[in-house]
Amino acid sequence: MKILMHMCCAPCAVYPVESLQINGKEVDGLYYNPNIHPLEEFEKREENVEKLANDKGFNVYYYPDYEEDLWEALKDKDDKRCEMCYSKRLKKLFEVGKELGYDAVTTSLLVSPYQQHDVIKKLAEKYSKTYDLPFYYEDFRVGYREGQKKAKDYGLYCQRYCGCILSLKEKIKEITL
Repeated sequence: MKILMHMCCAPCAVYPVESLQINGKEVDGLYYNPNIHPLEEFEKREENVEKLANDKGFNVYYYPDYEEDLWEALKDKDDKRCEMCYSKRLKKLFEVGKELGYDAVTTSLLVSPYQQHDVIKKLAEKYSKTYDLPFYYEDFRVGYREGQKKAKDYGLYCQRYCGCILSLKEKIKEITL
């Protein structure tokens, strides 16, 4: 089975990629994260996805869309902010996966205990029907800590916030309290 995986960042992709490869799946990546703020952070994450891909022997498709203004317009954290972000990235994943003929798609977001799995799964199921392309769901959270440790061992950049400007502001506020 050939799977296209949306990759939010290299550390979150480590465990899912290795797990899928060990189980005989062919994995390629999609780096599409217009939510990442600031641009330097976006570029660091992109560079580290490339580093992981080179180390693990898979291809990555890069869509360097950077939509800082869209996220700056949001005023606070709520479920709609995250849902909008998931929806935008998952829709692109399904579009590219369908266009390139993948057997299924998935996302590295499923490794994080900090993401809203129910929302991700609901959106993915909707796009699966729309694009007639299976969504490969696996709860990768069991390997979150292992993946984070391996990311450090591999020398990958490990960020300290989800990615958007609001999550950055929340992290800064948390640190200064």
